[in-house]
Amino acid sequence: MLGEAARAAGYRLIVRDEVGSTMAEARRALDQGEPGRLWIVARSQNAGRGRHGRQWGSPPGNLYASLLLTDPCEPALAPQLGFVVGLALHDAAAALLGPAASGLKLKWPNDLLLDRAKISGLLLEGESRAGRLNVIVGCGVNIASCPTDTPYPATFLKAAAPQATIEAMLGGLTDAFARRFAIWSQPGGFGPIRAAWLERAAFLGETITIRLPDGPLSGIFAGLDPSGRLELETGTGRRLIDAGDLFFGPPPQG
Repeated sequence: MLGEAARAAGYRLIVRDEVGSTMAEARRALDQGEPGRLWIVARSQNAGRGRHGRQWGSPPGNLYASLLLTDPCEPALAPQLGFVVGLALHDAAAALLGPAASGLKLKWPNDLLLDRAKISGLLLEGESRAGRLNVIVGCGVNIASCPTDTPYPATFLKAAAPQATIEAMLGGLTDAFARRFAIWSQPGGFGPIRAAWLERAAFLGETITIRLPDGPLSGIFAGLDPSGRLELETGTGRRLIDAGDLFFGPPPQG
């Protein structure tokens, strides 16, 4: 299930039937001295989670994968890996969707949308050990089903691409990540990654709302700055946003 380009670049794969979460398995592998470039995939999870500790349903039939990277970059650059993985998810899904891929967009900071409904998400966690940065990226892709109790629309790959499989998505994802990561790892590599991400960005030039710890902030999604922060044009000037939950449109009234 690991793509040929990924194997050639030194990536490896472990597949489990059921785990608590693939991210926890990756952290366990790191504790045991795992050198990295390791994908861990589970057929189902019983303790999956998303951003901010949210629980994430993980029924069989969808892709649950985590990638362990050891010493991939300087700590300050680690958030850029989210854009690298997002592009890889887009690449892999687009290859399966064919003409329907025109509706595939990347939602800042970590979701993949199909016709404005979430089809995939990722979670990025990093830590420093003995002066070395380690990063675990968790990816969930709705292939055979999607949750129905989310505060935003969700969908799944087979709804638009009945031939989609876990194996095909995983092979495409691992290969695409290997290629995108190689580009990003070059000096100045975030430039082409940023440009490619913006070409696929959802809501660019539209009114959005970012939920921040001190309340919602609305404005026009103007782009990404050279380090990957979201540029938001507000009534009081341009704001740079490091992290937050993005929603389409102005905040609800009342």
